[in-house]
Amino acid sequence: MGSFEELVAEGEAAPVEGWDFSWLDGRATEQRPSWGYQRLLGQRLAQASAALDVQTGGGEVLAGVPSFPPVVVATESWPPNVAKATRLLHPLGAVVVADPDEPPLPFADAAFDLVTSRHPATVWWSEIARVLRPGGTYFAQHVGPGTMWELVEHFLGPQPEARRKRDPELEAADARAAGLDVVDVRCERLRAEFFDVGAVIYFLRKVIWTVPGFTVAAHLDRLRDLHEQIQRDGAFVAHSTRTLVEARKPAS
Repeated sequence: MGSFEELVAEGEAAPVEGWDFSWLDGRATEQRPSWGYQRLLGQRLAQASAALDVQTGGGEVLAGVPSFPPVVVATESWPPNVAKATRLLHPLGAVVVADPDEPPLPFADAAFDLVTSRHPATVWWSEIARVLRPGGTYFAQHVGPGTMWELVEHFLGPQPEARRKRDPELEAADARAAGLDVVDVRCERLRAEFFDVGAVIYFLRKVIWTVPGFTVAAHLDRLRDLHEQIQRDGAFVAHSTRTLVEARKPAS
């Protein structure tokens, strides 16, 4: 393992476009939810006729399913990811639309019988309901409440109000308020371990909403404390939560 300065330099230099976390192999681990989102996504896509994947990232999750319905569209807001998703998904028959992730979605009412999303930064329930056909389904894996909270509070101090964001019950209530029937909500708490400070820097540069405004220069003292803690304990342990959501637009 390198010095503090070497690890910081590695974490700062690593490319962070796309939604592939293989750079962290051997440097960090995170438990996966028991339900297997990508497998379930593939099952639902196989039964759909027109599907929309919202905030697709680099398109990696969508590209990994066995087969597509006749119409597949993906939206993404971050330009490097738009380019990556286009390269990955166009050969498979999916169209990628650059979208700012603010209402309205650039599609007609009732355009899709399936809307999906993995780890959307924001969920616009009224827009999801609008673009779904009657009887259509929203199927997604959301980041749950208190995700990576040990990291958040290491850098930002106690955040009691923010800890309650992304509560599954509140999300379900918002879905119902938009006119959707909530079919399934499941939540799991999962263990994550970071084995060096470079891995933490990479993660915070990539998942930018974890510690808003994170930069190495602004948080150097806290990074040094973290480095010393990892050297002492062998790892920095945090926990993520994931929520599986299925909601249906009434058929009539």
